[in-house]
Amino acid sequence: MTGERATRQIDVSLLPEDLVVLIDALRPGENLVLTRDGDPVATISGAGVRPEPPRSDYDDVTVVATAMKLSASARMSLSAELGSDYLVLDLHSAPATADVLLVPPVSPQLIGGLRAQFPKARVVLAEVEDAELGVSYHGPVRRLLDAGAETYLTSANVPHLARQLDHAVTVGRQQLTGGSAAPLEIGPVEQGG
Repeated sequence: MTGERATRQIDVSLLPEDLVVLIDALRPGENLVLTRDGDPVATISGAGVRPEPPRSDYDDVTVVATAMKLSASARMSLSAELGSDYLVLDLHSAPATADVLLVPPVSPQLIGGLRAQFPKARVVLAEVEDAELGVSYHGPVRRLLDAGAETYLTSANVPHLARQLDHAVTVGRQQLTGGSAAPLEIGPVEQGG
Protein backbone atom coordinates (compact mmCIF):
# COMPACT_ATOMS: atom_id res chain seq x y z
CA MET A 1 0.00 0.00 0.00
CA THR A 2 1.09 3.52 -0.62
CA GLY A 3 -0.09 5.27 2.54
CA GLU A 4 -3.80 4.67 1.85
CA ARG A 5 -6.04 3.03 4.38
CA ALA A 6 -7.67 -0.21 3.34
CA THR A 7 -11.46 -0.16 3.22
CA ARG A 8 -13.05 -3.49 3.89
CA GLN A 9 -16.69 -4.30 3.39
CA ILE A 10 -19.13 -6.80 4.81
CA ASP A 11 -22.75 -7.24 3.84
CA VAL A 12 -24.91 -6.46 6.89
CA SER A 13 -27.12 -9.45 6.11
CA LEU A 14 -24.20 -11.58 7.38
CA LEU A 15 -24.21 -9.86 10.79
CA PRO A 16 -26.36 -10.70 13.84
CA GLU A 17 -29.74 -8.99 13.71
CA ASP A 18 -29.15 -7.09 16.99
CA LEU A 19 -26.06 -5.50 15.47
CA VAL A 20 -27.82 -4.67 12.19
CA VAL A 21 -30.58 -2.84 14.08
CA LEU A 22 -27.96 -0.77 15.92
CA ILE A 23 -26.14 0.01 12.68
CA ASP A 24 -29.37 0.90 10.91
CA ALA A 25 -30.25 3.28 13.75
CA LEU A 26 -27.03 5.30 13.27
CA ARG A 27 -27.60 8.80 11.97
CA PRO A 28 -25.05 10.43 9.69
CA GLY A 29 -21.96 11.26 11.74
CA GLU A 30 -22.93 9.03 14.70
CA ASN A 31 -20.61 6.21 15.70
CA LEU A 32 -21.09 2.73 17.12
CA VAL A 33 -17.97 1.62 19.02
CA LEU A 34 -17.32 -2.13 19.17
CA THR A 35 -15.45 -3.27 22.25
CA ARG A 36 -13.77 -6.39 23.59
CA ASP A 37 -13.45 -6.58 27.37
CA GLY A 38 -14.24 -2.87 27.52
CA ASP A 39 -11.51 -1.84 25.07
CA PRO A 40 -12.49 -0.31 21.70
CA VAL A 41 -11.62 -2.53 18.72
CA ALA A 42 -13.58 -0.89 15.89
CA THR A 43 -15.92 1.96 15.08
CA ILE A 44 -18.85 1.91 12.70
CA SER A 45 -19.95 5.32 11.47
CA GLY A 46 -23.37 6.28 10.17
CA ALA A 47 -23.33 7.40 6.55
CA GLY A 48 -25.80 8.79 4.07
CA VAL A 49 -28.90 10.82 4.61
CA ARG A 50 -31.51 9.67 7.09
CA PRO A 51 -34.87 9.41 5.31
CA GLU A 52 -37.38 12.03 6.32
CA PRO A 53 -40.76 10.92 7.61
CA PRO A 54 -43.45 11.15 4.95
CA ARG A 55 -45.58 13.36 7.21
CA SER A 56 -44.92 15.95 9.85
CA ASP A 57 -48.26 15.90 11.71
CA TYR A 58 -48.88 12.71 13.66
CA ASP A 59 -51.28 14.08 16.27
CA ASP A 60 -54.30 12.26 14.85
CA VAL A 61 -52.75 8.75 14.71
CA THR A 62 -50.76 6.32 16.82
CA VAL A 63 -47.34 6.00 15.20
CA VAL A 64 -45.86 2.51 15.34
CA ALA A 65 -42.14 2.30 14.53
CA THR A 66 -41.07 -1.22 13.54
CA ALA A 67 -37.60 -2.38 14.50
CA MET A 68 -38.19 -5.55 12.46
CA LYS A 69 -37.24 -5.92 8.84
CA LEU A 70 -40.64 -5.91 7.19
CA SER A 71 -41.36 -5.69 3.50
CA ALA A 72 -43.55 -2.83 2.35
CA SER A 73 -46.42 -5.30 1.89
CA ALA A 74 -46.00 -6.69 5.43
CA ARG A 75 -45.92 -3.16 6.88
CA MET A 76 -48.99 -2.19 4.83
CA SER A 77 -50.80 -5.34 5.99
CA LEU A 78 -50.04 -4.57 9.64
CA SER A 79 -51.19 -0.99 9.14
CA ALA A 80 -54.40 -2.11 7.43
CA GLU A 81 -55.15 -4.61 10.22
CA LEU A 82 -54.61 -1.91 12.86
CA GLY A 83 -56.88 0.54 11.06
CA SER A 84 -56.82 4.20 10.18
CA ASP A 85 -55.97 5.29 13.73
CA TYR A 86 -52.46 3.86 13.25
CA LEU A 87 -49.51 4.65 11.03
CA VAL A 88 -46.87 1.92 10.77
CA LEU A 89 -43.39 3.10 9.75
CA ASP A 90 -39.94 1.58 9.56
CA LEU A 91 -37.87 2.86 12.48
CA HIS A 92 -35.67 4.79 10.03
CA SER A 93 -38.67 6.74 8.75
CA ALA A 94 -40.42 7.16 12.09
CA PRO A 95 -40.18 10.37 14.10
CA ALA A 96 -38.48 10.27 17.51
CA THR A 97 -41.94 11.00 18.94
CA ALA A 98 -43.32 7.60 17.82
CA ASP A 99 -45.92 6.21 20.21
CA VAL A 100 -45.06 2.50 19.91
CA LEU A 101 -41.84 0.68 19.05
CA LEU A 102 -42.47 -2.87 17.79
CA VAL A 103 -39.36 -4.98 18.42
CA PRO A 104 -38.48 -8.65 17.91
CA PRO A 105 -36.79 -10.50 20.79
CA VAL A 106 -33.44 -8.70 21.14
CA SER A 107 -30.88 -7.96 23.82
CA PRO A 108 -31.57 -5.63 26.76
CA GLN A 109 -28.76 -3.39 25.49
CA LEU A 110 -30.47 -2.99 22.13
CA ILE A 111 -33.78 -2.23 23.85
CA GLY A 112 -31.96 0.50 25.80
CA GLY A 113 -30.51 1.96 22.59
CA LEU A 114 -33.87 1.93 20.86
CA ARG A 115 -35.54 3.46 23.92
CA ALA A 116 -33.02 6.30 23.76
CA GLN A 117 -33.88 6.83 20.09
CA PHE A 118 -37.65 6.75 20.78
CA PRO A 119 -37.94 8.01 24.39
CA LYS A 120 -41.74 8.38 24.44
CA ALA A 121 -42.57 5.08 22.74
CA ARG A 122 -44.08 2.07 24.45
CA VAL A 123 -41.73 -0.79 23.61
CA VAL A 124 -43.67 -3.88 22.53
CA LEU A 125 -41.83 -7.17 21.98
CA ALA A 126 -43.37 -9.41 19.35
CA GLU A 127 -42.73 -12.84 17.96
CA VAL A 128 -44.51 -13.33 14.66
CA GLU A 129 -44.63 -15.88 11.85
CA ASP A 130 -46.37 -15.05 8.58
CA ALA A 131 -45.11 -17.22 5.72
CA GLU A 132 -47.38 -15.47 3.22
CA LEU A 133 -45.74 -12.10 3.93
CA GLY A 134 -42.26 -13.53 4.49
CA VAL A 135 -42.08 -12.52 8.16
CA SER A 136 -40.38 -14.79 10.67
CA TYR A 137 -39.37 -13.54 14.09
CA HIS A 138 -39.25 -16.50 16.45
CA GLY A 139 -37.92 -16.06 19.92
CA PRO A 140 -37.61 -17.98 23.16
CA VAL A 141 -41.29 -17.77 24.12
CA ARG A 142 -42.50 -19.04 20.75
CA ARG A 143 -39.99 -21.90 20.93
CA LEU A 144 -41.25 -22.86 24.40
CA LEU A 145 -44.88 -22.73 23.27
CA ASP A 146 -44.05 -24.76 20.17
CA ALA A 147 -42.38 -27.34 22.45
CA GLY A 148 -45.63 -27.83 24.35
CA ALA A 149 -45.89 -25.09 26.97
CA GLU A 150 -49.45 -23.72 27.10
CA THR A 151 -49.03 -20.42 28.89
CA TYR A 152 -46.28 -17.90 29.61
CA LEU A 153 -46.72 -15.73 32.69
CA THR A 154 -44.72 -12.69 33.72
CA SER A 155 -45.31 -11.64 37.29
CA ALA A 156 -44.08 -8.77 39.42
CA ASN A 157 -44.37 -10.79 42.63
CA VAL A 158 -45.54 -14.14 44.04
CA PRO A 159 -49.10 -13.02 44.93
CA HIS A 160 -49.54 -11.74 41.37
CA LEU A 161 -48.14 -15.04 40.02
CA ALA A 162 -50.70 -16.93 42.15
CA ARG A 163 -53.59 -14.91 40.66
CA GLN A 164 -52.26 -15.37 37.13
CA LEU A 165 -51.69 -19.08 37.62
CA ASP A 166 -55.18 -19.58 39.05
CA HIS A 167 -56.68 -17.69 36.10
CA ALA A 168 -54.62 -19.71 33.58
CA VAL A 169 -55.61 -23.02 35.18
CA THR A 170 -59.29 -22.02 35.53
CA VAL A 171 -59.52 -20.74 31.94
CA GLY A 172 -57.66 -23.85 30.77
CA ARG A 173 -60.24 -26.09 32.44
CA GLN A 174 -63.08 -24.14 30.86
CA GLN A 175 -61.52 -24.40 27.41
CA LEU A 176 -61.13 -28.18 27.46
CA THR A 177 -62.63 -29.60 24.32
CA GLY A 178 -62.08 -33.11 23.08
CA GLY A 179 -59.46 -33.83 25.73
CA SER A 180 -57.12 -30.93 24.93
CA ALA A 181 -57.02 -27.34 26.11
CA ALA A 182 -57.12 -24.55 23.56
CA PRO A 183 -53.79 -22.73 23.55
CA LEU A 184 -53.76 -19.55 25.58
CA GLU A 185 -52.34 -16.37 24.12
CA ILE A 186 -49.78 -14.15 25.78
CA GLY A 187 -51.18 -10.73 26.56
CA PRO A 188 -50.57 -7.69 28.69
CA VAL A 189 -50.04 -8.31 32.36
CA GLU A 190 -52.50 -6.65 34.71
CA GLN A 191 -50.67 -4.89 37.52
CA GLY A 192 -53.16 -5.00 40.34
CA GLY A 193 -53.25 -5.63 44.02
